[in-house]
Amino acid sequence: MGPLSARLLMQRGRPKSDRLGKIRSLDLSGLKLLSEHLDPKLLSRLKQLQELDLSNNQLETLPANLGLSHLRVLRCANNQLGDVTALCQFPQLEELSLEGNPFLTVSDNLKVSFLLPKLRKVNGKDASSTCSQVENLNRELTSRVTAHWEKFKAALSPEEAEKAQADFVRSAVKDVRYGPESLSEFTQWRVRMISEELVASGGIQVREADVPERPPKATAAREPRAKPVALKRPDDTPLSLSPNKRVCTSSSSAHVEGSDGSQPTLEPLHFLQCHSKNNSPRDLETQLWACAFEPAWEEGQAGATSQTVATCGGEAVCVIDCQTGIVLHKYKAPGEEFFSVAWTALTVVTQAGHKKRWSVLAAAGLRGLVRLLHVRAGFCCGVIRAHKKAIATLCFSPIHETHLFTASYDKRIILWDLGVPNHDYEFQASQLLTLDTTSIPLRLCPVASCPDTYLLAGCEGGCCCWDVRLDQPQKRRVCEVEFVFSEGAEAAGRRVDGLAFVNEDVVASKGNSLGTICLWSWSQTWMGRGKQSTLAVVVLARLQWSPTKLAYFSLSTCPDEGIVLCGDEEGNVWVYDVRHILTQPPPLPAAPQAPTQILKWPQPWALGQMVTKTMVNTVVANPTFTYLTALTDSNIVAIWKRQ
Repeated sequence: MGPLSARLLMQRGRPKSDRLGKIRSLDLSGLKLLSEHLDPKLLSRLKQLQELDLSNNQLETLPANLGLSHLRVLRCANNQLGDVTALCQFPQLEELSLEGNPFLTVSDNLKVSFLLPKLRKVNGKDASSTCSQVENLNRELTSRVTAHWEKFKAALSPEEAEKAQADFVRSAVKDVRYGPESLSEFTQWRVRMISEELVASGGIQVREADVPERPPKATAAREPRAKPVALKRPDDTPLSLSPNKRVCTSSSSAHVEGSDGSQPTLEPLHFLQCHSKNNSPRDLETQLWACAFEPAWEEGQAGATSQTVATCGGEAVCVIDCQTGIVLHKYKAPGEEFFSVAWTALTVVTQAGHKKRWSVLAAAGLRGLVRLLHVRAGFCCGVIRAHKKAIATLCFSPIHETHLFTASYDKRIILWDLGVPNHDYEFQASQLLTLDTTSIPLRLCPVASCPDTYLLAGCEGGCCCWDVRLDQPQKRRVCEVEFVFSEGAEAAGRRVDGLAFVNEDVVASKGNSLGTICLWSWSQTWMGRGKQSTLAVVVLARLQWSPTKLAYFSLSTCPDEGIVLCGDEEGNVWVYDVRHILTQPPPLPAAPQAPTQILKWPQPWALGQMVTKTMVNTVVANPTFTYLTALTDSNIVAIWKRQ
């Protein structure tokens, strides 16, 4: 499609007229329009236009001077828009559709609400709740920027203050923080605006955002959908449970470290019921199975960490901001039961050749499907029919961002290449390897020192290893080595339901013996392989854990902090700082080492009663060990914060 013409506008406009100034509704959808095709001189002749449909085109931006001041309805679904600030030219806009623009984020939703004071509906939903959120954020940001100005000005002389106004704006954008990490783009945008306004007024006053109160409107009931969709807060607000805070360490004789007060203190922060079936607050039965923190992908932020965690259980996947406890996104797939989630980041090239970074969440479970969720944009951008039976776990390669391992109850592990989404944002996944197992694989773990060469898996029948090099001819492979953890008749065949690397060499595994977690050396074990198909691991230490006979409590690690974590059947979280163990000269103590601390179940209230006991199926912390998320058998997500 080339540039627009007056003839085309009259053909597609309503009512039919030979004068552009009389057209009130215009449909320009599905014309493959690019941003440069929207000629402001031509469109500004539509003096009475109130409704414009630009859906299903290839627009990356909207020109800033279209002159459509009377526009009330704008549809821009299924384009490639990456910015919404140009919408401020439509002050009368009441209805807006932006669905299917994969580069727009939650922050853009808030910008829309701020820029368009008369907006009633966004993507067919009532906009008043988002407006309230924007008002609250704006009040807090205005207060914080003003306080920052007073502090900044107090450190300067009057002459310096006048010259340092530009420095103040930069300082405010850098230092003023508030709200969830996922909204940082919006909050920094507003901080810059407030700061510039403050400087322009000479510091006399700061005008709060002109976001007028909107009349309350009845929100239509949500219709059930046949496919997974993104349900964003505040429409789906999880139940927040009031914790009876109680952090207990193990007895003094059990302390490995921290008796001098040096051990980290963690306090319960949020308790959420966000996976409830039919959104019922009475659901204390949905089992939650897996969670993963979103890595910090931002360039130039070495050591940055995320406070956004994805959780799964029942028919839902939730993305939660740990700082505020806000459920940022919720995806539902009726009839599914999700067992595993994993993050990756993809570089996508738009049709105009611009590179965009996508944060993609893979989720899988009972139906054998892998759903690829574009979290920031809020939609499912691909489904892989990976296995005929349930998928127990999945993980991305730490080397190749598009390579995904899936492990299924069909006793197969498959390595997929997702590829990069095409211009319609569709994935074309291809199968690279099939790894056969003799029992159901439960946990996957690429070997830390050579992740593109070997893959470890904890299985119902033990711990196995495969060669996953792609330069080898065989595309279907069997287990090369099975690891055993003790000698004797029962050495092999024990379930391994916990598996993770503590550092480049040390592996933590659980399930092969009751009441302990085993730390063993990959390099020392592999050194003694030879041509053996069964190999005894070189044990470095054993950690004391719950004596329960129940299975499927997954462990995790924080390699940068030397931390091992595991939940138990009482709702407790066992925390081990193993750095001192791994630096001790041999021989290491034969007795299992006690945990650094045990975080006792805080017994929150739900349905008017105290939840005194639950099972913590998995517990994961972000890389800096700032936030810790525990998932339970009773539909409760517990978030702890390091003090």
